[in-house]
Amino acid sequence: MRIKILITGGTCDKEYNLLNGELYFNSTHIPEMLKLGRARLDTDIDTVMMVDSLNMTDNDMQKIAKKCLQSKEERILITHGTDKMVSTAKILGQNIKDKTIVLTGAMVPYAFGSSDGLFNLVVL
Repeated sequence: MRIKILITGGTCDKEYNLLNGELYFNSTHIPEMLKLGRARLDTDIDTVMMVDSLNMTDNDMQKIAKKCLQSKEERILITHGTDKMVSTAKILGQNIKDKTIVLTGAMVPYAFGSSDGLFNLVVL
């Protein structure tokens, strides 16, 4: 069984700038996290966007839904910021009935080393 993983940003994938204390996006940590968690899933990873969900627009959420609809996989995992996760889930639930979609996020960036993101990802 192949699982589609859609990367949309969120805290899990943020980096920390030691000079100014700001969080920012560089690239996704998901492949590294799957390897560390010894995941043996057949996955297809697609970075849709790298957005803090506080800044996520309705158009961004529609883009995520479109990616889900276009996916040939019936099982989809979406990494997402927690602030607007419920809003995206509502759009997905209203528009997609024939696929199993799980949204996951984190409160602490993976790069911090003590993130809940690793558990939230690999427990799946």
